[in-house]
Amino acid sequence: MHIGGRRATSASPQDVELPYDGSVVGTIYRAALEHVDQAVGAAAAAAPLMRELTLDERSSILRKAHQLLLDRRDEMAAAVCSETGKPIKEARLEVDRSALTLLFSGEEAHRLRGEVVPMDASPAGKGRMAMTVREPVGVVAAITPFNFPLNLAMHKIGPAIAGGNAIVHKPASATPISAVKMASIFEESGLPPGALNVITGPGGSIGDALVFDPRVAMVTFTGSVEVGLRIRNLAGLKRVTLELGSNSAVIIEDDADLSEAVSRCVAGSFSHSGQVCISVQRIFVQRKIRDEFLERMVEGTKKLAIGHPRDPATDISSLITVGEAERVEDWIGEAVRAGAGLATGGARRRATVDPAVLTEVPDTASLSCREAFGPVVGVNAYETLDEAITRVNASDYGLQAGIYTRDIRKAFHAARRVHVGGFMINEVPQYRVDQMPYGGVKLSGTGREGPRYAIEEMTEPKLICWKV
Repeated sequence: MHIGGRRATSASPQDVELPYDGSVVGTIYRAALEHVDQAVGAAAAAAPLMRELTLDERSSILRKAHQLLLDRRDEMAAAVCSETGKPIKEARLEVDRSALTLLFSGEEAHRLRGEVVPMDASPAGKGRMAMTVREPVGVVAAITPFNFPLNLAMHKIGPAIAGGNAIVHKPASATPISAVKMASIFEESGLPPGALNVITGPGGSIGDALVFDPRVAMVTFTGSVEVGLRIRNLAGLKRVTLELGSNSAVIIEDDADLSEAVSRCVAGSFSHSGQVCISVQRIFVQRKIRDEFLERMVEGTKKLAIGHPRDPATDISSLITVGEAERVEDWIGEAVRAGAGLATGGARRRATVDPAVLTEVPDTASLSCREAFGPVVGVNAYETLDEAITRVNASDYGLQAGIYTRDIRKAFHAARRVHVGGFMINEVPQYRVDQMPYGGVKLSGTGREGPRYAIEEMTEPKLICWKV
């Protein structure tokens, strides 16, 4: 662990395994409640130092961290690949995106500003002037998931630093290696000791203690709906940002560029074995082109290379655990028993599931109404665009969705009526660049990420008024 600028261990070591084959790739330590207390205490002690850093000093730290991360690209990509089991080429891309997230955060630190308030717009404001400034909230607890252990952490840590906050980071217990390595990078970049603390191990009581600690001013969490709701209930009046689940859908109209749509749907459905919050899970295709789309989708899916994550040629590797792979396998079986067709894939070997394309998945099946978080997608036909929109909206989630069409009127008709946090036109909902606002509605969470938008969540406006 990394607490108060120093390495820390506990009496409970825990192996970190490569999900693909179970081989041990590292050892970390399970935090006890005393480590949570120490980490929060160190952050609380560092918070005044962070608050006093100028905007340029904060930006300088983030820009140095950006460069150091790029300098260690191969090392960090190997760490991400080993702890997540994602293909090495995806791990390299994650490192590049993480560095950009830090760069964007450093740029936004320079733009942190308030505004002049026109006091004399009110009769009682005559002779007075006012302005707002944005101040850090204090200590931010960042709880991050396994699927993008580096970039999703940077989406919380980067903006927190830009806003002048101190952080306690609890990475997923399965993927802690990159988090500890990044703590060292930030230290080398000039971040004050205690401004970033990393505690490792399973959530449970540790996560509860972190959320409940009165010294923590804000909790930012990415993960499951169940844990998100628990955090919200425990946090009380603390600020809370929740990035939760989804079962993202895309609509394919009969005037779409079919080659582009199929290519992007294959990538959007199966990247990182579908373990992406905005992974394409439901595809609604206009009935006139459904058969052609399905044939091309199956053909593209079969071309994906399945193998060891360290092999540069691998497109698909394992899920994070054997248990998760078994669950996905069960959900595929449930859908087939309910009447869905299995067009390709679905076989399981240990934690790896062959990319699966199903057809006409019933709306009540888990693969339609819950988050699969695995390499499986359903292709369903529809008659009218409004029917497709209704079926997209028939979900408890609302993170991102998309449509493929050459008709701008159809595109914006759907964009205005689909209830999600982000809507993509001629792109799959799995599309994300790291400076854009990102977040959902309904059970997909509250608040927005993306450095500019996260900084707004992690700072608060203060009014300063004076009589002239």
